[in-house]
Amino acid sequence: MSTSMGKTRFLARLLSLLAVFCWQVAGAAPVQLKDDRGQSVTLPDVPRRIVSLLPSLTESICALGECARLVGVDRYSNFPASIQSLPKLGGMDDTSIESIVALRPDVVMVAISSRLTDRLEALGLRVIALEPKTHADVQRVLGKVAQVLGKPQAGTQVWQHIDEAIREAAASLPPAARQLNVYYEVDSAPYGAGTSSFIGETLTRLGAKNIIPAELGPFPKVNPEYVVRANPQVIMVGQRSAPGLPQRPGWNGIQAVRNQRICVWTPDESDVLVRPGPRMAEAAALMARCLRQAVAGPVPLPTTPFNAPPGGMR
Repeated sequence: MSTSMGKTRFLARLLSLLAVFCWQVAGAAPVQLKDDRGQSVTLPDVPRRIVSLLPSLTESICALGECARLVGVDRYSNFPASIQSLPKLGGMDDTSIESIVALRPDVVMVAISSRLTDRLEALGLRVIALEPKTHADVQRVLGKVAQVLGKPQAGTQVWQHIDEAIREAAASLPPAARQLNVYYEVDSAPYGAGTSSFIGETLTRLGAKNIIPAELGPFPKVNPEYVVRANPQVIMVGQRSAPGLPQRPGWNGIQAVRNQRICVWTPDESDVLVRPGPRMAEAAALMARCLRQAVAGPVPLPTTPFNAPPGGMR
């Protein structure tokens, strides 16, 4: 009897150990994906230590509930607040390779335009390059990031939230706010957001008419005279680029300037608007607010002092 009970206990213990072993093996399943370089990348397991060198990727990781996996970010990653204490590793031209290596990341996530990829890979680090530029890209990149994090369904859920929020923003607009001609300036050079950019796509979904056609590219440098000739009814511009805009040669005759329909984004709002990622839902609401204000009357210019903390696109 005791021998039989001993065998039973032994078998139960063996099955328990086997279950733990199978769980560990399953948990250590490699993560495989193709990044935006077309490069196949294999990670031995879901990464626990991630360096993100692109704000939209940083925000995507956090939106997917995995901020705690981040151990370092680029200088311009400033949202959410929980990442403020993380090591800042520099910008596009002055990223500290030594600091990245010292963090011992399981993976480094970068833009495809990053100049660091080859150097990082030469040092034995795994690199994934992802760079969203359109709505479709944002949906795809969220799926890729979710795959890296071992949460493949979560990317779809975040995108559905963004998509629904943009629909709601469009539905909130009165008929008079639709079909307004809009110029969205992303930089005072001036560079504008074209119809084919993620900003332009949001404007289109809100019913606005972008003065910069798709054939000029997503973010073309435009001749100031082009804007004068296009005569937009609404101008959207960041506080960094707004000073002196009405005084540009010929711009005082533009409808948007003449009728005081210039929406000036605060630095925090600009960061929301120029990053193709989870906060596109909030960006759509900001643009819809501007269009509603434009049809209601003169848009009040911000009264707070100009203060541009580090921030930027992507």
